[in-house]
Amino acid sequence: MRRKFFGLALSTLLFALGATADAQQAEKVLRIGFLDTSTASGSAVLVDAFRQELLKLGWIEGKNITIEYRSAAQKNERLPELAADLVRLKVELIVVSGTAPALAAKKATTTIPIVMTNVGDPVTAGLIAGLARPGGNVTGNSALSLELNTKRLEILKDTIPRLLRVGLLRSQLGNVLEDPQLKELRPAAVALKLKLEEIDVQPDAKGLESAFNKAKQKQVNAIITTPGRRFFAERKRIVELAGKHWLPAIYPQKEFVEAGGLMCYGADFNDLYRRAAVYVDKILKGAKPADLPVQQATKFEFVINLKAAKQIGLTIPARVLERANKVIK
Repeated sequence: MRRKFFGLALSTLLFALGATADAQQAEKVLRIGFLDTSTASGSAVLVDAFRQELLKLGWIEGKNITIEYRSAAQKNERLPELAADLVRLKVELIVVSGTAPALAAKKATTTIPIVMTNVGDPVTAGLIAGLARPGGNVTGNSALSLELNTKRLEILKDTIPRLLRVGLLRSQLGNVLEDPQLKELRPAAVALKLKLEEIDVQPDAKGLESAFNKAKQKQVNAIITTPGRRFFAERKRIVELAGKHWLPAIYPQKEFVEAGGLMCYGADFNDLYRRAAVYVDKILKGAKPADLPVQQATKFEFVINLKAAKQIGLTIPARVLERANKVIK
């Protein structure tokens, strides 16, 4: 009887300990990092899409997950320091918003998983070995930025048949350009019989005003901007300047059009951020980044704002309007 009693007591104790351990495990709050080159306000709409998807997957901030946000506020030289800070915090994984943050995170750690939201060409950037088999600790999404630049140039040409000169706004950090996208754009401009005026921009109020003044001096007929978190954060100012100078412009994301811009063609970045959240969920549940193929953008948006066209006296051809996913009247 005593053996039975002690056996029962031991079983009860082990069961209680197991239940306690399970409860502690269930209550554990996992910490992830979010590294962004932009400002908190500039990225808010995309980060919200990411957080909403995490919520759908059962990850609730403050309950079972906490997010350490680190924004470089348009100063990419701060990214290595911010990435190192997240590594010191021993986060479970790091979400990165573009190529520059991804490179900084990868340099800071080879063990903590890194999830890309929207890197243009992660293979060329040296972030992964290949899309199907990324290897290492980096995976996520590719936004196909390089290929889409050429498409935007073609749309501009279709919209403005007599187009001769296009001003290309490209973001600059000191003396180093952050976009390697000219290799495809230059020959595309030649094929379309367009003169591409390359204008280096420091994306702040003074730098953008100077860039548009330079564009007018070069007598450009339209503007195209390269994709990037820095331009995205300044989208409202860029749209206002394009309108002020009566310059048609095509942008890489719909948020520019929502801010009053003329038109956009590009990947659905909200979708990319939601898909990044899905990969975060998989990794937190045990998946390895090396086993998760890098996904390319599959949803694209072509939006035209007829109000903006009217303000600068531009008539959009019917054949172009027919191709748009959405027309704002």
